[in-house]
Amino acid sequence: MTSVIIRIALRYFAAVLVAKGIFSPEMGGLISSDPDLAMMVEISAGAFIGLSAEVWYYLANRFGWAR
Repeated sequence: MTSVIIRIALRYFAAVLVAKGIFSPEMGGLISSDPDLAMMVEISAGAFIGLSAEVWYYLANRFGWAR
């Protein structure tokens, strides 16, 4: 399910970049359909979520929010 959401997000992201003129339409198609890029975004999103949870836990302990 996560891969489906990531690919949809990449399609919209590529469309915005093409509409702004930052990328050519060919590059936008590559971004939205490349499975390797989707996998890298999925791994990055998972790492970011895990890191965010650990930072939140650290801050909760430091400032006494965990009580």
